[in-house]
Amino acid sequence: MVISTTAGDGGDQFLNCTFASRYVRNSVPKFKMPETAQPKEAAFQIINDELMLDGNPRLNLASFVTTWMEPECDKLIVASMNKNYVDMDEYPVTTELQNRCVNMIAHLFNAPIGETETAVGVGTVGSSEAIMLAGLAFKRNWQHRRKLEGKPYDTPNIVTGANVQVCWEKFARYFEVELKEVKLSEGYYVMDPVKAVEMVDENTICVAAILGSTLTGEFEDVKLLNDLLIKKNKETGWDTPIHVDAASGGFIAPFLYPDLEWDFRLPLVKSINVSGHKYGLVYAGIGWVVWRSKEDLPDELVFHINYLGSDQPTFTLNFSKGSSQIIAQYYQFIRLGFEGYKNVMENCMENTRALREGLKKTGRFEILSKDIGVPLVAFSLKDSSQHTVFEISDGLRKFGWIVPAYTMPANAEHIAVLRVVVREDFSRSLAERLLSDIDKVLKEIDTLPSRVSTKAAHVTAIVEDVVNTSEGMVKPVKKSAEEIQKAVTAHWKQFVDKKKRGVC
Repeated sequence: MVISTTAGDGGDQFLNCTFASRYVRNSVPKFKMPETAQPKEAAFQIINDELMLDGNPRLNLASFVTTWMEPECDKLIVASMNKNYVDMDEYPVTTELQNRCVNMIAHLFNAPIGETETAVGVGTVGSSEAIMLAGLAFKRNWQHRRKLEGKPYDTPNIVTGANVQVCWEKFARYFEVELKEVKLSEGYYVMDPVKAVEMVDENTICVAAILGSTLTGEFEDVKLLNDLLIKKNKETGWDTPIHVDAASGGFIAPFLYPDLEWDFRLPLVKSINVSGHKYGLVYAGIGWVVWRSKEDLPDELVFHINYLGSDQPTFTLNFSKGSSQIIAQYYQFIRLGFEGYKNVMENCMENTRALREGLKKTGRFEILSKDIGVPLVAFSLKDSSQHTVFEISDGLRKFGWIVPAYTMPANAEHIAVLRVVVREDFSRSLAERLLSDIDKVLKEIDTLPSRVSTKAAHVTAIVEDVVNTSEGMVKPVKKSAEEIQKAVTAHWKQFVDKKKRGVC
């Protein structure tokens, strides 16, 4: 969500569209509702012309979100756009499809479901809402236990890595839970299970592990976390559980790494979220959260309404929600099946490896992402003394590519990286074209003067510092390569932050 600002009265406040003039000659105000209606042809043309300036979604390599689906699924989406999913009594078939999806996902994640049982879970707008719901369940269960023990229950906390997605910070701030972050270190960009368990205390409502870090795509070691936490629970008498944020990796690990233990096979994993609109292969707007059992979801969080025709249980942060993405998810499940999903993920990984090898051949980059994880390549410049990854990101935009450049969280802020997410629609030919364009950008910036050394007046401080000698004289002191890298990255981070908007 972009935080909007109110426009003033000055400047050009009207839209003028060349082709729409065939239908209408009046200018359309930008920030106020027009006084009169417009012909449908004019409204379409005006908006269509403006949207031409948007980027191409398939060249947006920053996003994990699906940008292509089959035409047959597109038809189902359009046909169901007018269905409000919350009206379960009116649309019972859509409700049934959601329940089927929840059960398919629960089985995929090895939930301990009996033959006559159904899974406990819900479809959400995305993993952000799913994480909010899971976090609320953990908080409420922890509060119940504390009340029964006659102990304070007003200072809950969650332990995570500093690499978590911003939605975890939102949950902590919105629902008054302290977020205790395990700091990163150079060369290790995920949560350290040992350090995480050390931070757990009697007020910890859960430890959140990430299956597919946004920064590098790496899977955190949930198995080790589970084993260490079991031991600590026995020693302390606590009952600290685990939530797995599998937003990106939940639809990858079961197909590519079936023997990897990260899901409900581990006893302390009580809930898992996954994004259907990422590697679930559905357009933006669908996530899922599944609980291990009914006991892990407090009944008091489930609302029952009957003013839409019948008793309907609901556990969501919002009320109204479109049905299209739920139907699209069910389409993908039955259309592709296990074999189809496996084929898609294997192809993504093959293209990832090809891209990784191409980047290595340039001799200019260090690959930070791992072989096992989400299909993406995170890479940094081996030498950032003259130019930075931010320049490469800017240069690639000239060719239509959106490749994000960013700095790592604490305590690895001096590491700046580029990241390419490989989705289903990122073909081998596109990978080859990207490598070719990266080579062009590298050659171009090599001919330019160093923006690192000329961008700021304090550049001398990047190369050297000063100290007072015993004689009272000022003497320059050379900085180490790591100190130079930290200073360069800090400067560029400030430069990039100035260009950012209020984006949630």
